[in-house]
Amino acid sequence: MTSSPSLAICYDDVAAAHQRIAGIAHRTPVLTSSTADDATGAHLFFKCENVQRMGAFKFRGAYNAIAQFSPAQRAAGVIAYSSGNHAQAIALAGRLLGVSATIVMPEDAPAIKIAATRGYGAEVVLYDRYTEDREALGQRLATEHGLTLIPPYNHPHVMAGQGTVAKELIEDAGPLDTLVVCLGGGGLLSGCAVAAKALNPACRIIGVEPEAGNDAQQSLRAGRIVHIDTPRTIADGAQTQHLGELTFPVLQALVDDIVTVSDAELVEAMRFFASRMKLVVEPTGCLAAAAVLSGKLAVPGQRVGVVVSGGNVDLARYAALLENGVAA
Repeated sequence: MTSSPSLAICYDDVAAAHQRIAGIAHRTPVLTSSTADDATGAHLFFKCENVQRMGAFKFRGAYNAIAQFSPAQRAAGVIAYSSGNHAQAIALAGRLLGVSATIVMPEDAPAIKIAATRGYGAEVVLYDRYTEDREALGQRLATEHGLTLIPPYNHPHVMAGQGTVAKELIEDAGPLDTLVVCLGGGGLLSGCAVAAKALNPACRIIGVEPEAGNDAQQSLRAGRIVHIDTPRTIADGAQTQHLGELTFPVLQALVDDIVTVSDAELVEAMRFFASRMKLVVEPTGCLAAAAVLSGKLAVPGQRVGVVVSGGNVDLARYAALLENGVAA
């Protein structure tokens, strides 16, 4: 499994993105836990993107994309659609680069994410994720107002920016036997797969998505992009309906397997992070960790990189999930 010229990005794109975001994006810490190591029989390295600027890895790809706008694109503005983290990332990156941002967000997105997106200065357009097509809405607004659309995952500059997560993780932790990455539309996983296979060719790459939304798992097994209804899961950042035309070929070429976890297992991972590592992690951000901690992915004796993708969660909802589980 090696990178191919036919793929949307290569390692040079990730390295260039890393230079572009240097000094702007945080180089987030890689943490370890003896409790987690004892429970899994492995040596785990948690890449904590929950403490990235705006609280998630999405800032990397958003900044990398907008930083490459032409003067005309900068003057006109950017538009994106997102359940929350890409929204905040585009809003913050736009503010830092002097580019106005319009964000299409589901009306049931966590209130903290909507408020933060507006707080970064973006205009928010709300829609119903179960009855309206965010991609069509975003494209229509882009055409009407001359805006540049930056989708949350299916864009080479976004993918390359997200790949810097794995670049830093491997540089800081050393060679890995397995890299486990959260999976929604595949931007993070595809970027990380390209970086990991370049820096650590023997590393096994595993994606993790919610049981209710296993479109990527179905897609890899079918050999084509499978479209599903909007999944109902507490992992709101992984409520995607399909992989991207750019991300899917990368996953086909470089990813070894995709596993799924239940919402209950996500809550257990949230509880682990809170009680043992003193970290606030949103449900989507727990996908990779939940696969390892629950035993869904057996990794005894291995050095395992675990991407903790974000920490943007409504605190009242967070407390209810920890206290009452998925019944909250």
